[in-house]
Amino acid sequence: MPETVVDQELSNQRFEQLQQALNSGMFVHVRQMLMDMPACDAALLLESTPHKSRQIIWQLVDPDDQGEILEELSDDVQKSILKQMQAHQLAAATEGMDTDDLTDVLRSLPDSIYQKVLAAMDAQDRHRVEAAMAYSEDTAGSIMNTDTVTLRPDVNLDVVLRYLRLKGELPEATDMLYVVNKDDKLLGGVPLATLITTNPSMTVSQVMDRTIEAIPATMEDTAVAQLFERHDWLSAPVIDDSGKLLGRITIDDVVDIIREEAEHSMMSMAGLDDEEDTFAPVIQSTYKRSLWLGINLLTALAAVSVSALFEPILAQMAILAILNSIVPSMGGIAGNQTLTLIIRGMALGHIGDRNRRWLIGKELAIGVLNGLIWALILSVVVGLWQQDLKLGLVIAFAMIANMTAAGLAGALIPLTMKKLKIDPALAGGVVLTTITDVVGIFAFLGTATLAYAT
Repeated sequence: MPETVVDQELSNQRFEQLQQALNSGMFVHVRQMLMDMPACDAALLLESTPHKSRQIIWQLVDPDDQGEILEELSDDVQKSILKQMQAHQLAAATEGMDTDDLTDVLRSLPDSIYQKVLAAMDAQDRHRVEAAMAYSEDTAGSIMNTDTVTLRPDVNLDVVLRYLRLKGELPEATDMLYVVNKDDKLLGGVPLATLITTNPSMTVSQVMDRTIEAIPATMEDTAVAQLFERHDWLSAPVIDDSGKLLGRITIDDVVDIIREEAEHSMMSMAGLDDEEDTFAPVIQSTYKRSLWLGINLLTALAAVSVSALFEPILAQMAILAILNSIVPSMGGIAGNQTLTLIIRGMALGHIGDRNRRWLIGKELAIGVLNGLIWALILSVVVGLWQQDLKLGLVIAFAMIANMTAAGLAGALIPLTMKKLKIDPALAGGVVLTTITDVVGIFAFLGTATLAYAT
């Protein structure tokens, strides 16, 4: 931990020095500092810099380093930088880039620019891109790397070792060499630990692990992440429908998936893109946020319209206007607890057809029990405060009704949205808030109208 703090302080000092040099017009010095900076730090610097300064910094980055830095950038920042680059510059920057990162970059380009970049690539890179782009975004095929070392089953381990020494290097994060037949169909794998600790006179077929689990290229990336987490894999092979080896997915790819999924859930609940650029221009950020604010305004107007139905009782009893926000607020909090729990369970793969009904029943029961507890407490408080037992009973009934509705809605909304192919993290909170507001206001003011109209 102390080393991490020191590293962070050094990074902050470098960023401050670079910013001072940039402000002073010492561009040669800035260029040298960027060359000495790791790609991850350079990416962090760009993400932490306002838009205009970011453009200047990118122009000072050595072209040989641009590809590595692009790999580390968030989507929004990456897109803003890609707009500055010509097709030939993009082709040069992406040369040698990992297939999954290269695919991410090209998917964000307009089709006309994408075709120009593809034409400027060499044949090998073009083939890698076309193979990965054949699969839908957010599938195993789109995030795999094609840089794998394959073996034949009848080869001696001594021959394999000599081949590896001659090759001189292995692809990053290699922990296993895959065994294929003449048609490139996956037969098994040889862990590096086995390779270097086994008698070299043995053949690959004698030592290979035939039980390794391969990932279909069409599997969703979130399901891939769940498999890695469950089995503690460092890497896994990717195959097509016929069992042919296409590439591999490594743990660093999975870490990116998990991070993106977590950011997506957190940001979506506020109506923001999970790759939102913190330092994006004002107009761009305003445009992105206005849509969500508009949706929230419509839901608020829906709740207000329900209150308007009970204007006579509100005019008659001012205390109702004061207490009117308590029931919807409690329902909203209870519902959001359930909603968050269900979304998390869905993301982890814990919720399916086998346990869905039980979970809905559980959350419904929790809603009823919480409603009874807080109805009792609130009715006593309101009854003693206003010296009005009837008012206490009114708000108690409304609390039970809304807490029950909140528990049920919090469970049903994400499950229903999942079936409809709608992201529950993005829209679930708005729908839930609308339901708890409408039910809470209607239950409270409606019951009050019935109780005091007689």
